[in-house]
Amino acid sequence: MVLLLFFLMGSGLSFAQGLVKEVNMFWGTSGDHGQLSPAACVPFGMVQVGPDSSPRQHPGYDYAETRISGISVNRLSGVGGQGCGGNVSLYPDNSGAELHIVKQTEAAEPGYYRVCLSNGVEVGLTATRTTACYRFVYPSGGQRVLTVNPQSSFEKVYGSSFEVLSPHEAGGSIASANTCGNGKYTLYYYLHTDAPFRAEADGFCRRLMFGAEKEIEVRIALSSQSIEHARERYQKEESLDFDGIRQQASAAWDDILSRIQVKGGSDEDRTLFYTSLCRTCHSPFQVTSEGDEEYTATDGRVYRAEGFDYYSSWSLWDTYRTKFPLLTLLVPERMTDMMHSLARLYVTGKRDWSTDHECVPTVRTEHAVPLLLDSHLKGIRVENLADAYEGMKREAEGLSLSSPDRCMEAVTDWWALSRMADILNHKGDAGRYARMGDSLFCAAWAREFKDIDSSFVRMRRNGLYQGTRWQYRWAAPQYLDRMIEMVGRDSLEAQLTEFFARDLYNQGNEPDIHVPFLFNRLGSPEKTQATVRRILTAPIRHIYGGNAEYPSPFVGRAFRNAPDGFCPEMDEDDGAMSAWYVFSAMGIYPLVVGEPFYELASPLFDEIALSVVPGKKFVIRAVNRKDPAQSVREVRLNGRIVTGYRLAHADIVKGGLLEFVY
Repeated sequence: MVLLLFFLMGSGLSFAQGLVKEVNMFWGTSGDHGQLSPAACVPFGMVQVGPDSSPRQHPGYDYAETRISGISVNRLSGVGGQGCGGNVSLYPDNSGAELHIVKQTEAAEPGYYRVCLSNGVEVGLTATRTTACYRFVYPSGGQRVLTVNPQSSFEKVYGSSFEVLSPHEAGGSIASANTCGNGKYTLYYYLHTDAPFRAEADGFCRRLMFGAEKEIEVRIALSSQSIEHARERYQKEESLDFDGIRQQASAAWDDILSRIQVKGGSDEDRTLFYTSLCRTCHSPFQVTSEGDEEYTATDGRVYRAEGFDYYSSWSLWDTYRTKFPLLTLLVPERMTDMMHSLARLYVTGKRDWSTDHECVPTVRTEHAVPLLLDSHLKGIRVENLADAYEGMKREAEGLSLSSPDRCMEAVTDWWALSRMADILNHKGDAGRYARMGDSLFCAAWAREFKDIDSSFVRMRRNGLYQGTRWQYRWAAPQYLDRMIEMVGRDSLEAQLTEFFARDLYNQGNEPDIHVPFLFNRLGSPEKTQATVRRILTAPIRHIYGGNAEYPSPFVGRAFRNAPDGFCPEMDEDDGAMSAWYVFSAMGIYPLVVGEPFYELASPLFDEIALSVVPGKKFVIRAVNRKDPAQSVREVRLNGRIVTGYRLAHADIVKGGLLEFVY
């Protein structure tokens, strides 16, 4: 009877409308298959409120586990390690018994999560940008209690506090380590309940004891500044009830998702596409609003974000490849402030990993220069690039060259910095960094990657990180002409064909995810088309996981609509793989981050309409396609033939029609 009532009450998913209904929030949430969470949030919000499984996966939640340790307010999805966040956990029980999710009652959509727990408590969760909203419905009889754990965290806790402010209010702070124990973030929180409570100490936890109220709503607002500032954020949204906040969150997601409309494809294709699109928009977190709020910077000082909104929570190691180029197309109005915020790190103090003065959970910021360059060349106004330039140079001079993969990473940064220096009119630096990048690439590639031998198939050989020599030999596509000079175009294409024929490609990690699109540059676009479609839709043989060879190869699809729908150990990496899926399904891909162009492949859908700027649409259409396996005969942009299967970013933002003719 309890479960029946739960489905009939307003906590069901009847609000779902528009494109949010296409999203599967449980995709990639089971075990080590993507490391995602169904937590409730809004696009780029500081809050991601959801249950934490026990034992947990990296973002707290594991679909395969029913036991929970509590419900915490924040997390980063898909970043690996031990994750970070997991703060201010609420546990709606005081009996000492384990709490389990009743799986048949569990449901989620973008901005909303609900479940019935094994003790009969029904839970609904939604969020604003800065506030986690809980609805607890208790069964008849028994005690109404919430156990608050101010020290809950997925990483080391350096300090926490909790103080009762009134019978309806509490507040405190958290200082915790970021992913892999690197650096530290500090948050303040304000907790408000709609029913009065009596607080009791329980070790470092607090029990909030309530009266006879059957339904209790709790809100926890976050701030990087103070409890009072968190309270002010709560008060700005106080007039909205739970259902109103849920509708607002749903509308925010629908606004994002509706910027790309697709026709054709299977139901699963649509679900995977819109779920991937949703996943790219969980971070970075918007820390300030209205272009006039204070934030704590990486030097530990407080600054006012005047004229822009400050964003933090970075995981650039892989997201610079796909996620941020996609956000440039999807939310250019936000990318301006995101890139302004990223450039600010070069002024206030930037490390490759988290600093000790972060204002939200974050991870790492390598390859910021290629991303800033890419954004600038695609029309994103980053007015403080000149202020950041000296910091970029300091970073470039300290790059490690201790292993072959680090050399490939360094040449990408030097290549990008040479172009950035040219843009900023530092002509001498531009030439010097161009020569450094070119010289290092030629030397390292000739030494480590040119002559293929049996060691190329083994992961982590020669000090490589998360990849093989086969995979890293393609790691700097901006130097493809140098590769051709060393081995010849025909030989290089034959080697690339062998790479895929022997299943040496790894969709489970990012070092080689751009490689299918290299066939375009070698004059064989039909191979790019066939390879990308196979990865998107067909079972393939996976030899490698995220960090090592599988004990035995996994044969299956890299992407399918299920909780374990990523291949095992898939490194989603904060939306990097999701963005790869979106780009590939649209038939366009940013092969070289730092060049304002896209490689073209066969789109998964019959028609894709991008709302690139207000009032303009860019439509991608498949013409005369009878079979998904057909090769493209020609590509036309506004009626004119496109040569080289390459499209400029400027052509997309003008709006128009791109036709793939079969």
